[in-house]
Amino acid sequence: MEDIYAVIDLKSFYASCECAARGLDIFTTPLVVADKSRTDNTIVMSATPYLKKRYGVPNVCRIKDLPDVPGMIYATPRMRYYIETSAKVVSIFLDFVAEEDLHVYSIDESFLYLTPYLKMHRCTPEQFVAKIQSKIKKELGLLATAGISYNMFMAKICLDNDGKKKPPYRAYWHPEDVETKLWSISPITKIWGISGGISSHLYRLGIRSLKDLAHADAKLMKKEFGVMGKQLIDMAKGRDGSDIHETYVPKERHLSQGQTLMKDYSLPGAELILRELNDELCFRLRSAGMKAGCVSVYCLYSSAAHAPGFSRQCSLDIATDDNECLYQAVLTLFRRFALDLPIRGLSIGFSKLSPYGEQQYGLFESEADIEERRALYKAMDAIQARFGKNAVLRLSSLTEDSTIKMRHQQIGGHNA
Repeated sequence: MEDIYAVIDLKSFYASCECAARGLDIFTTPLVVADKSRTDNTIVMSATPYLKKRYGVPNVCRIKDLPDVPGMIYATPRMRYYIETSAKVVSIFLDFVAEEDLHVYSIDESFLYLTPYLKMHRCTPEQFVAKIQSKIKKELGLLATAGISYNMFMAKICLDNDGKKKPPYRAYWHPEDVETKLWSISPITKIWGISGGISSHLYRLGIRSLKDLAHADAKLMKKEFGVMGKQLIDMAKGRDGSDIHETYVPKERHLSQGQTLMKDYSLPGAELILRELNDELCFRLRSAGMKAGCVSVYCLYSSAAHAPGFSRQCSLDIATDDNECLYQAVLTLFRRFALDLPIRGLSIGFSKLSPYGEQQYGLFESEADIEERRALYKAMDAIQARFGKNAVLRLSSLTEDSTIKMRHQQIGGHNA
């Protein structure tokens, strides 16, 4: 039996969660998930299919871009509720497949390996997926859409270009559908994994369609794209060597923490935010038992500044998990490149991570001072882990520019 995969996506997930909680129909209800108490520039996280189809509301927009719709419902985001609902959906998947045959791709989308279960349930792939969709609808009130095919890539393309479109919200693509269905998709940027930049590069090579790409010269593609050239040709031929059972291990780990600010910040205020971001990231660094050998800073200026911002990084002489050492490196980068302009976004990152083992010390600070400070931060970590992030904070958290207490009550920048 050939391999059979399904990718299942929850339609307009956040908006569907809010409609399910209210007993509303996503196809007749004008509802968006967005915090209207913020500015008109606030991102709309999700909109019902009714708004998308009837009023042309795009997947990504801001509150100010929404049309004037009678009876519009603004649902304030509830991230904890969405995460809990997503976990319930995953639990339903595990009623049908084993954990090793499930790959949770995002909060609202998962891949399932179906092959071992079809004979057991004595049903077709469509019938098996229909059972899953039915259980999700019955227990959670959510509409699940699905794409089914002989590999993960084709299942995803089937979902995006067929399964999501109309009832019964599932589709099955076979190998013979490559030429009749896959090659007919236009523009090629609709294909999962082909960005605008790649599309432009292909266009310069005279490759206008997926059929052209499938018949492209392999040597030319390798010259222009490296190893990705063969991958692009394979995609156009409906090939995918991905194995759902393989565990992805990144070559280099990276931790980051950022914030979009609700008002314009001056340089001193921005340095306070950087301090708070640094403390939060150091907590995560120590929780992972790691130390960092490189720091990065990203700064976005306000639209009123007419300047984009900057992104810079620097390597450290000695890898560490010490809050003060890492903050000084962050601060040095920021002060070197930041302009005296209003700031609306800040982010920091730690990379070149390595396990915390024996610590190397510098010449200008004693081992005792560093270990004493580390013991202090470890004690603070333990208090925050047990009693909550706001249990122990810097005195600066009481100042007007501080956002740390508010952030600790949010998930993903939204109310929990």
